[in-house]
Amino acid sequence: MTIYLDAVWLLNFFLDLMLLMLTQALAKDSTQKVRILLGAFIASLLVPLSIFYPNSFFTSVIGKLIYSIIIILCAFQFRSIYRMIKLLLLFYFTTFAIGGGLIGIHFLLQDPIGLSANGILTFNSGYGDPISWLFIVIGFPLVWIFTKARMDKHAVEKIRYDQLCPVTIQIENKSNSTTGYIDSGNQLVDPLSKKPVIICDEYFLKKWFSSDEWEMLKVAHDELDFEKLPKDWEKRINIIPFQGVEGNRTFMMAIKPDNVVIFYNDQKIVTRKILIGIQFADLTKDQSYHCLLHPQIVKMATVNSA
Repeated sequence: MTIYLDAVWLLNFFLDLMLLMLTQALAKDSTQKVRILLGAFIASLLVPLSIFYPNSFFTSVIGKLIYSIIIILCAFQFRSIYRMIKLLLLFYFTTFAIGGGLIGIHFLLQDPIGLSANGILTFNSGYGDPISWLFIVIGFPLVWIFTKARMDKHAVEKIRYDQLCPVTIQIENKSNSTTGYIDSGNQLVDPLSKKPVIICDEYFLKKWFSSDEWEMLKVAHDELDFEKLPKDWEKRINIIPFQGVEGNRTFMMAIKPDNVVIFYNDQKIVTRKILIGIQFADLTKDQSYHCLLHPQIVKMATVNSA
């Protein structure tokens, strides 16, 4: 069997380079690209080392672990043992994730069923089934992109999950509960009363209104005709001017609640010094929350133990 060492070496260099780049991206590290290239080159040296010295120390499990540490030290600047271990684990994670993804796609695309004269015969070609270079060259970047996209989305969702908390709102002696999202970008405050404004969407707020009352509320908002407000809600509705994202000035209808209870970090926050802005649409597509909380609430409200 002929082994084209230069081609195998070059292929492994690019694979190692992409693995280290993915490790850098997941760790959000600012290491220079030159060090990543150096680390990929050091990692690719394992190919000729394994071919010419198959029984060397670096082909053993402990040897590969030590070699991985050398790769990380070459690719990333050493700052602490904790950071080095974190990068090492991320490097192994990306290697297993992408390697497993490639093998999974390979066997998924294979046809594991063969036909014989006596009927249907199933077969498995075993672990020795070679994966073509073309498949690796095409599949590796695709799996790399998918893995990075999923990890980025997971990080965003984790941040969002950490900012979610249960909320109970009482209006007209009727209480309903939902999930609130602490939005640091929500700085909306009523200019007259100086009360912070939280925003609840249509799905949640309609629980306090009849169908006719909600339609009247929407008409009053759309036509800027506040004489069309439902009679029973006139005393509770405030008009709050604010500046939109594009700089245009507009207004928002807000409701005065009887009470708002927020459970945040094992604490119970109770307040009525707040207004509830009305969003005539859903806040999210996945319905994960129905209330945008004002960050000021956590600071100004009375906190009791939950």
